[in-house]
Amino acid sequence: MPPELATERLRLRLRDGGDAEWNLRLIAEDPSRVPLPLADERDRLDARRAAAEDAGFGLYAIEIADTGVPVGYCGLIVGRASAEQPELAYELLREHVGSGYATEAAAAVTDAAFSAGFPTLWATVESWNAPSFRVLDKLGFAPVRVTGENGKVLVWMRRRAPRGRHRARGTSIASS
Repeated sequence: MPPELATERLRLRLRDGGDAEWNLRLIAEDPSRVPLPLADERDRLDARRAAAEDAGFGLYAIEIADTGVPVGYCGLIVGRASAEQPELAYELLREHVGSGYATEAAAAVTDAAFSAGFPTLWATVESWNAPSFRVLDKLGFAPVRVTGENGKVLVWMRRRAPRGRHRARGTSIASS
């Protein structure tokens, strides 16, 4: 996966320690999550950036292209899936929910993932999260199964690469 992606309205780049302040704001929007001290969050995000570079995929900071204002993150994680068939993850600051940014960023990540050779992408969504279901539906993800985890009901969504878009990771497509 490339270190940066762009859409008409957005710029996506692998997250790093410079994203700690806004990421802590995002974490604080959910009362069940406990934010780290700023220095620790910087270190955590720098470590995640290094891991993303090693793995070939990770989470991108989503920024408004014209202003550089961060709105959230989107990318691929192992999560509940695998490195061969990773999970699409995204989250926006509340003030940017409903703007279409999640759909736009997730579409860019999904397209890049299939171009990079991933055959299948997964997403797991808590059953109450209608906005995430709308994003995934627009991107062609379909429900596959429902599971329970830590008292939560999770819906497993899957999207396979379009025909002709999948190739084994690390191989190139020869042109004639």
